[in-house]
Amino acid sequence: MSRPLYEVVTGEGLMRPCFKACKGGLCFVHVLVLSLSQCILYGGLYSGGSAQMVENSLDIHGDEILYVGDHIYTDVSQSKVHQLWRTALICQELEEEHNALIHSRGHRATLIELINQKEVVGDLFNQLRLALQRRNTGRPAQTLAATNMDDQELTESMKKLLIVMQRLDEKIAPMLEADGELFNKRWGFLSRAGLWDKSHLMRQIEKYADIYTSRVSNFLHYTPFMYFRSQEQTLAHDSHSYYQTQINGSAVDSQC
Repeated sequence: MSRPLYEVVTGEGLMRPCFKACKGGLCFVHVLVLSLSQCILYGGLYSGGSAQMVENSLDIHGDEILYVGDHIYTDVSQSKVHQLWRTALICQELEEEHNALIHSRGHRATLIELINQKEVVGDLFNQLRLALQRRNTGRPAQTLAATNMDDQELTESMKKLLIVMQRLDEKIAPMLEADGELFNKRWGFLSRAGLWDKSHLMRQIEKYADIYTSRVSNFLHYTPFMYFRSQEQTLAHDSHSYYQTQINGSAVDSQC
């Protein structure tokens, strides 16, 4: 349902009506009967109205319009799904999260190193566990070293490796819990869920927003003809990413 449209005419926010929606059509409140395109002028500032009013007044439709908003549902997803407009999401919290990620690089690099160490120890443990199972069925182990070990050596080695993994877990668990505290002590990072995954909000942004940034003024650095290309999308089988930074011998994601 259409709402009345008002023009903002002063810096203090004083508004005057352009026209209002009435049953059966548009009732203009100007003394002179103006067309819709004459009522809305380029460069003007308006409040209210509807999406249909905007399209009719500017004589542009669909992806010819870039809608800028700061709410993922009422602004971005609705205009994308129902109006087929291009969408730009403003999320000012990205600046704070970006700074938090920069200051968390050392923490995350150490955490990734500990996780990698646990994976190596865990692989050795699983190799010995498999060797013990194969031996119980009269089959040789997959590795020569495990084949040459007797049952007691296998069991003792597995116990030692299990202790190492438990000690690594004692270091990893609190570090995972603390990851993101520089941004928000309760919820962690805005765009990330845990160490590796994206948050639900981030997946919604990727689905509905054609572009997102922290401030509208960021677009002032570009011309209206700028073509924004998406960055490289990494896949699970990728062995290298152009968007990784080597820190203390560990590769950590530097994109935010």
